[in-house]
Amino acid sequence: MNPTENKLKYPLIVFDMDGTILNTLDDLLEATNAGLRKNGFPERTFEEVKWMVGRGMPKLIHSALPENHSEEDFEKVYKDFLDYYAVHSVDRTCPYEGIAEAAKALKDAGYIITVNSNKNDKDAVALAEEYFPGLFHFVLGARPEMEKKPAPDGVNFIAKKYGVEKSGVIFIGDSDVDYQTALNSEVQFIGCHWGFRGADFLREQGAKVIAMTPDQLPGIVASL
Repeated sequence: MNPTENKLKYPLIVFDMDGTILNTLDDLLEATNAGLRKNGFPERTFEEVKWMVGRGMPKLIHSALPENHSEEDFEKVYKDFLDYYAVHSVDRTCPYEGIAEAAKALKDAGYIITVNSNKNDKDAVALAEEYFPGLFHFVLGARPEMEKKPAPDGVNFIAKKYGVEKSGVIFIGDSDVDYQTALNSEVQFIGCHWGFRGADFLREQGAKVIAMTPDQLPGIVASL
């Protein structure tokens, strides 16, 4: 697709993954607690982990461990977390109802639809293909040469890849990390009420545009 021939105001859409297109929280909770449990640390609740996710897996484990944990504690728990998650990452993960249809409607309308996740690049690509085969034009996860969200590296990379100016990009996400990513990237933001934070929290962060359900996304994008 040549964006110079695309007359849409916002030709490039970048979706977050966890909490936006995929509900991954149950599997992340189980993997986190498996790592903690194996190393003798207290397990975390669903509500606790819900507020820890969003900044990448290493930060999730640092947050889940007691405050006075050592680097050795982290390395052990993180390894066991990754080992468990590699086998159980899709036990209960599922797309949010209506999100595939909303993304397809945007794609059919001529938008370039992509994903930028703080998951490892390989895992993000695999999950997108597992649950949304052939739907997204491009999926970008965490790469060593890029800073994770809320740094703008991922959005900048995708915009450059498709030759789209920042003024033509919308970032869609569910968390404060995603909102900050949009601010740092200087792009438009749409918040998702159905994710890990909710509309009230997103508004408190400063988000002005929020979709309450996935089916609202095509209309909101077209109205901006």
